[in-house]
Amino acid sequence: MKMNGLSKSLKLGFAALTLAVVTTGVSLAEQMPQFPQPAPEHAWLQQFVGNWEYESQAYMAPDKPPMLSKGTETVRPVGGFWIMDEITGTMFDKPFTGLMTLGYDTNKQKYVGSWVDSMTGQSWDYEGTVDPTGKILTLESEGMCPMRPGKITKFKEVMTLKDANHKVFTSSMLGEDGNWVTTMTSEARRK
Repeated sequence: MKMNGLSKSLKLGFAALTLAVVTTGVSLAEQMPQFPQPAPEHAWLQQFVGNWEYESQAYMAPDKPPMLSKGTETVRPVGGFWIMDEITGTMFDKPFTGLMTLGYDTNKQKYVGSWVDSMTGQSWDYEGTVDPTGKILTLESEGMCPMRPGKITKFKEVMTLKDANHKVFTSSMLGEDGNWVTTMTSEARRK
């Protein structure tokens, strides 16, 4: 079978292009910056990875009983730097989904994260630290107060590791009197 001139030119062109890509790829790889590696603070977050079942209590008013809910959490790693926690269940007798991301910002030397859910139009940004025992992560944020619409207030979320298979989450907001008021507690156990 004879090769016509156009086909031969295409093959030679493809061979030259392949050689250029391979040669350029090697030099580009040599010029690539070193990517950072996860720090011990990033590794600390990985202990949350897995499937959990939770029961929570939301406190709407001091003189009313708490609203109870149950659901599941699926926590997965995002590389070695982040975790993503997807929470599904019920809240106020309605289906509920929440998504939390957590990581560690080596520049700020703080844990950072975000929260969005299916019941509000607000996203939350977190910053926080782990206590010296390595068992309690405290995250702080600011946002709209659900009890006082239009008012921005401070919030504090505390994640306490009781052991490898049991964690407690407590959400509080700063009251007008300057005291922290617990708005929700949740206990989760690994499935």
